[in-house]
Amino acid sequence: MSRIEAGPIATRRLDLLPLRAEYAEEMAAVLADPALHAFTGGRPDTRTELRSRYERLVAGCPDPDVSWLNWVIRLRREGCLTGTVQATVRTSHHGRTAEVAWVVGTPWQRGGIATEAARALVAWLTRHRVREVTAHIHPAHDASAAVATAAGLTPTGEHHAGELRWRRKLMPTGE
Repeated sequence: MSRIEAGPIATRRLDLLPLRAEYAEEMAAVLADPALHAFTGGRPDTRTELRSRYERLVAGCPDPDVSWLNWVIRLRREGCLTGTVQATVRTSHHGRTAEVAWVVGTPWQRGGIATEAARALVAWLTRHRVREVTAHIHPAHDASAAVATAAGLTPTGEHHAGELRWRRKLMPTGE
């Protein structure tokens, strides 16, 4: 197995577009609400900081066994970006595993966008022979827990850095 590249993903309402540095300007506004950092800490990136981060992500992980896969979420009918989904895929002799995350800007929350995008991401990872998906979610972040549940992940009871690990096995080990 080798690295995989993010490709476009379409759902009923959304286009998940592989990340490009040029999205930083619009995404800086989408992600500008400090409330988006309530569970993760930090502060919103400036346009310049976000562009620099996007450039690093697009360049890819220096580890050949790790694929950084990042998409912006575009609400197709409105033609605007609303958030991101990401997967860090690790390849080993046991196969591929992915750690996933999502964020949707405050104005677009509670409309099912994160759920639709996370489900599409997990389906895409399944087609790319990822055998297990995990997410780390703050125990008090009910909205993210609901998204994880909708994407088929279940809480493991394991905690890491104050977050609860969620998991979904996509295919039997060794396939």
